[in-house]
Amino acid sequence: MPEDWRAKRALSWSRRDRPSREVRFMARKHVDHNDIARFAQERVNLPRDRASQYRAQARRLREKLDGYLSENPNFTLRKMLLSGSLAKGTALRSLNDIDLACYIGGADTPEDVAELLEYLAERLRKAFPNFSPDQVKPQTYSVTVSFRGTGLDVDVVPILYDEDPQWYGRLVSQDDGSFLKTSIPLHLEFIRKRKNAHEQHLAQVIRLVKFWAGGIKDEQPGFRFKSFMIEMILSHLGDQGVDFSDYPEALQHFFTYVARTDMREKIVFNDYYHPSAVRRFSDHVQIVDPVNAENNVAGLYTKAEADAIVEAALDAGDAIDAALAAPTKQETVYYWRRVFGSSFQA
Repeated sequence: MPEDWRAKRALSWSRRDRPSREVRFMARKHVDHNDIARFAQERVNLPRDRASQYRAQARRLREKLDGYLSENPNFTLRKMLLSGSLAKGTALRSLNDIDLACYIGGADTPEDVAELLEYLAERLRKAFPNFSPDQVKPQTYSVTVSFRGTGLDVDVVPILYDEDPQWYGRLVSQDDGSFLKTSIPLHLEFIRKRKNAHEQHLAQVIRLVKFWAGGIKDEQPGFRFKSFMIEMILSHLGDQGVDFSDYPEALQHFFTYVARTDMREKIVFNDYYHPSAVRRFSDHVQIVDPVNAENNVAGLYTKAEADAIVEAALDAGDAIDAALAAPTKQETVYYWRRVFGSSFQA
């Protein structure tokens, strides 16, 4: 779609009147908040028993490493903790790997990325002597440990640690392989604070939007919209007072925000630094890492990729509007399937 036409559509869409309250009430007789919540439980969310199984798998890996450490004190491991979507409570049913942050210190720890990953992989192989070599593999930014019994992959992410009291360290960025300052405990605290403010609803809306984005990626292989950006946008909306307890309305808030801002509004948080500490960025999309004022988590997104997100959000918003105005259940379900795919049922 030509840029000027897409921009005009985004502006008019975000300003236009939504279906009236009466029309929305009638449409909710066909599909309402409870239907979306039920769909999420059945098709979107990682089941609780699988989440417990995955957490136990990560715990066993930590215990194995603890055993190795007791016999090899020269491997200066400072802390291991679950990270990523499983730790945040935003994992999808499609989850097939989990992240385990591994804080490593000591003068002999390699600074070169490739050497650091091999350093960690070598020690993981020794901790798991019964594993075949292909079950412990260095990747671009982590070492993957594959458990054949469960089919689960654990991505062990090394973080170079220099005794910072807030657990800041340098991890290998999965975007470009460079070292990036971060604090996993602070990231988890950041999202936990906002989840507590919105009970279970913020986490659920994050999962629903991630599921939507995953469907777009399946249809459009070049589409990019990483989960962390979705989490930050919804956290920003929550900080502005958006209520997530009604899922159709919460989803429309998200898509309206993306359309209204054209993905060009700078998002900054003040939990761990003052906004004045944020450096100037020239990137098309600017979502500043809540624990690192110098890191734009969307810095590598091109103009075309940002525009594709806006276009997808416009289409999803149109579909929800149509669903809220549809006179029959069949039509309502049809439009919700344009958001969530053919698996949606009500």
